[in-house]
Amino acid sequence: MKPIGYWLNRTDEALTATMDALLADFGLTRLAWQVLNVVEEDPRTTDTGVRSLLAANADARALTSAIETVLAGGWALRPEPGRLALTEDGRTRLDDVRVRVGAFRELAAAGISPEEYRTAVGVLERMTRNLERAKV
Repeated sequence: MKPIGYWLNRTDEALTATMDALLADFGLTRLAWQVLNVVEEDPRTTDTGVRSLLAANADARALTSAIETVLAGGWALRPEPGRLALTEDGRTRLDDVRVRVGAFRELAAAGISPEEYRTAVGVLERMTRNLERAKV
């Protein structure tokens, strides 16, 4: 059996490649989708807020690029310097993206019961917290 690190890396790569392919028609990537979720959740968010919330997902350069992607694609705008908000068009197009993301989630979870999914996520969360608390 391969160690957990092997499967974590393979899973993350597979999640990113598959989601990037499914979102390409919209001009989005997995990371840009994550940026849009942050902006939608907090309409007063800033670039700094996005980078802070998604720091575990990508480095600052990749996050800046994802922010630029959603701005250039008309998904978001800057109501004032450094702030991000969804455009009306972006909000409307997100409904279409959600359909594609729903299909992605079904594909990723095929053959996995809701209980198995919760268990897997719970185990990964505990492992992460154990390591983050470690004084190594």
